[in-house]
Amino acid sequence: MTKEGNLTEILNRMKKEIIYTKNAPEPIGPYNQAVKIEKTLYISGQIPLVPGKMVLVSNDIEKETIQVMKNLEAILLEANMTFDNVIKTTIFLSDMRNFDKINKVYGRYFNSQQAPARETVEVSNLPKYVRLEISVIACEID
Repeated sequence: MTKEGNLTEILNRMKKEIIYTKNAPEPIGPYNQAVKIEKTLYISGQIPLVPGKMVLVSNDIEKETIQVMKNLEAILLEANMTFDNVIKTTIFLSDMRNFDKINKVYGRYFNSQQAPARETVEVSNLPKYVRLEISVIACEID
């Protein structure tokens, strides 16, 4: 069997599961809230949208961060995971001057000794002109 054949066979055995919960915002484009492959969960970037109402939390970066974390938590729970399962996060900010406030709220959700890997990036703009977006990779831990 060729290398390409082996790869195709492996990919065909991998189970791709779409994760969806009404307790997190509906996607605002052609993507899913999360995709789970085998034991790894890939959560799409979450912004401070209130589920169901689809209104933005704004004008208070700490409240905005709390809403983003609530959205992430709802998706994690739907996949039978918690923030303890998170292995990597990416934080996108429209203004790095908000870093300290966001970091303080974000830090409440993780055990500092077991915190995930992370990068924080300042960008020129984000969907719906929000000030932050966070995406997550989580994994079932044996």
